[in-house]
Amino acid sequence: MSYAVVIPTIGRPSLGVLLAQLVSGDASYRSVSHSRVLVVDDRQDPPAPLALSVPVRVLRCGGRGPAAARNVGWRAVDTEWVVFLDDDVVPGPDWNAQLLQDLHGLPPEVGASQGRIEVPLPAGRRPTDAERGTAGLASARWITADIAYRRAALERVGGFDERFPRAYREDADLALRVMAAGYRIVVGRRRTAHPLRPAEPLASVRAQRGNADDALMRRRHGPGWRERIGDGPGRLRWHAVTTTAAALTLGAAACRCPRVATAAGLFWAGLSAEFAVHRILPGPRTAAEIGRMLASSVMIPPLACWHRLRGELRWRGVSPATAVPAAVLFDRDGTLIHDVPYNTDPAAVRPMPGARAALDRLRRLGIPVGVVTNQSGLARGLISPGQLEQVNAHVSELLGPFDAWSICPHGENDGCPCRKPAPGLVRAAAAQLGVPATRCVVIGDTGADVTAAATIGARGILVPTDRTRRQEIRAAPEVAPTIAAAVELALSGRAP
Repeated sequence: MSYAVVIPTIGRPSLGVLLAQLVSGDASYRSVSHSRVLVVDDRQDPPAPLALSVPVRVLRCGGRGPAAARNVGWRAVDTEWVVFLDDDVVPGPDWNAQLLQDLHGLPPEVGASQGRIEVPLPAGRRPTDAERGTAGLASARWITADIAYRRAALERVGGFDERFPRAYREDADLALRVMAAGYRIVVGRRRTAHPLRPAEPLASVRAQRGNADDALMRRRHGPGWRERIGDGPGRLRWHAVTTTAAALTLGAAACRCPRVATAAGLFWAGLSAEFAVHRILPGPRTAAEIGRMLASSVMIPPLACWHRLRGELRWRGVSPATAVPAAVLFDRDGTLIHDVPYNTDPAAVRPMPGARAALDRLRRLGIPVGVVTNQSGLARGLISPGQLEQVNAHVSELLGPFDAWSICPHGENDGCPCRKPAPGLVRAAAAQLGVPATRCVVIGDTGADVTAAATIGARGILVPTDRTRRQEIRAAPEVAPTIAAAVELALSGRAP
């Protein structure tokens, strides 16, 4: 098992603390080359290089945001796992040893392991609004303050979506896409502290820019995305009501309608006061904090609505995130290779046009490929197990390695649960790969291939040949003219 650590930074002084802790805090780390740690400098036109006391690799991103910086980092390594840390966290003294334990033996269907984040709150007083916001990281899902992703999962979904320009929602978007690809995300035992940092007076006001990113999340993952990431419903609807009341107050006053202006003004003031009290009561209730809460509670509702509207307009043409298949399973005869009935001669194996390129496309994306094939010649005595093995071995020589082979040796009248159109072969291949069968795509040249997929809840794509019956083509839910087009259909979710 190999791993690399990727740390995007904007040059915070805390980066030096993090690197020192990584190197000196755990004896097991000191035996590892520093090249495993990549710092991605995301400062735009920095005046000088980063001053680091630890000799680690430094890459440049050019101020394109944390999502782009993390992509630069993980694409520069070839390790099995990539661990993302923020530049202001402090790993525990045994972090590296705990990381190795967290990752050791994880099954292939686990795409990520999240660390446990601890936020030390101040003693002797209640936390401020900003401090409570940071404390929420301790219970947040999938945050990149400390999370290890399997490189194959990152390759399969294309990494972070760089349309998220801030350190906000880009982590949840990635996690949802990784899980849609059939992976699980687990929580490890390692612990990482996320210290509080001084908050700017109007940080909560500037944070409303994230509402534009929420619009992108809704476009990508549907209206129920908040529930899926474990977030609350938010206050946007109340902010819209408050903003409407404020606009009505100003409009009525401009039109010299004092009664309407007074009623709307009282309603607006009441909503603003409720919002401010909601934020003041859990805090230290100092004069400075109360003043900040009163001022920002008036400013936040219209700004939140403005940024959300801006995001909805900007991202209105974005298509939903496609659920990348967990695996693509192919019929053998007539799909991957020319159909030679009961073939016993490896020399007679001839790949179908474009088969190797289509398979390599999936392999480059890290998507497992398998074969699901009926071989009734075994039951009829027309093929021996050894001959079948030799033919399959030559198929792999010509088309590249397959991650799973699922073969039915029974005849048409044996009543077995595996022979297509029964779903047994698909179920068995998915079990070999450790992925949900419902997240697989089956590509074949007969109606039996499509039916086997549909019976188990998988997608079936028909690639007709001159032997495919017309009624099978008419009945197929998805049809592609070539194996290459079928693979693109499987990846895009759109008709070819």
